[in-house]
Amino acid sequence: MKKILLIEDDPIVANVYRNKLAVDGYQAEVASDGEAGLKLLGTFKPDLVILDLMLPTISGVEVIRSMRGEEEFAKIPVIVFSNTYLTNLIQEAWRAGANKCLSKANCSPQDFMNVVRQTIGDSGAITSPPTSQTGTANAKNVEAAACTDRNSQSEIRKNFVEALPNTLYYLRLGLKELIKAATPEDRIKQVHELYRRVHVLHSNASLAGGGRIAHLASALEALLKEIHEKPKNINASTIRTVASAVDFLAVLFERGTQPDKPEMLASKILVVDDEAISRRAIVYALEKAKLKSINVEDPNQALELLAENDFDIVFLDVDMPDMTGFELCAKLRAFPHLKQTPVVFVTSLNDFESRTNSTMAGGNDFIAKPFLFIELTVKALIYVMRALLQSQPGALR
Repeated sequence: MKKILLIEDDPIVANVYRNKLAVDGYQAEVASDGEAGLKLLGTFKPDLVILDLMLPTISGVEVIRSMRGEEEFAKIPVIVFSNTYLTNLIQEAWRAGANKCLSKANCSPQDFMNVVRQTIGDSGAITSPPTSQTGTANAKNVEAAACTDRNSQSEIRKNFVEALPNTLYYLRLGLKELIKAATPEDRIKQVHELYRRVHVLHSNASLAGGGRIAHLASALEALLKEIHEKPKNINASTIRTVASAVDFLAVLFERGTQPDKPEMLASKILVVDDEAISRRAIVYALEKAKLKSINVEDPNQALELLAENDFDIVFLDVDMPDMTGFELCAKLRAFPHLKQTPVVFVTSLNDFESRTNSTMAGGNDFIAKPFLFIELTVKALIYVMRALLQSQPGALR
């Protein structure tokens, strides 16, 4: 029987995967953090290690580096769970010696088991095709395992949905404490606590089949991780974006009683900015979420596009030649088909008068330059997902 070490700090996720591994005929042990995982390596001697990269105290990348630094563990296959928005962390894991990388938001438990089998080889008992009498017994085991898996998935989903009100309560409490934080140290602490809660939500939503919740939670998790590691970016703009994400997660929670799969979000986004570097930055941030956009530098050209097309979101710079972003926003609001289109100003003008003018011109939101890529990504996801929900039966009001 092959042995698998699972290093995962979320007990719900760890328990689900340990059970699935056991049903498939593997001997599985769980470590709740990187330090415990490194200690178990020597005594358990696994054939495969599976770990979350976002572990507390000792990160998953550090665990891999430590393993690869010892001859005994240098060749043990390592599968890592990560967040697709944390591309730098994923690249570090590859360089450290990871063999496969899975996205929590896009990986179902069945996908997980398929990757395990491909990496370590079938356990031989339950997954073998039926041949003769032994094969018949195996076929019965397969059928029983499938039934157990369906029942288990239903129970996971039920528990996840029942926990959503409590999850929302603590997310809002964490946000309230972040807003109230009076010192830089307190803000860093509150960001970290909120990050850990969103990290757990991301994992549990993925397990339970909550594709949209998992998708937004993964982007918010990445934003919180970045501002925790770079506290100078904890500002009014990023806190406002975090608050918007928590508010929209509440909307998704209300509609979270039915499972949904991760989906490609169809989008048509217009980016208007006369600075080429700024335009490219916005487009890159949108591409991180696989959101398509058209970008132009001339506000007059943008107005022509707006007159003839529908857009899900418009990102506008303010300080542009010939026509300011405020003027362009006021003009686009005159088109009947764009009266409700979200307009987000992205500008270095961050004073109170500019904020007031953005609202008076018909803008919906405001991001201050220089912005974090992931902040703009989170903002765009909220608006695209909201538009998607509004287009479906039982739409948002």
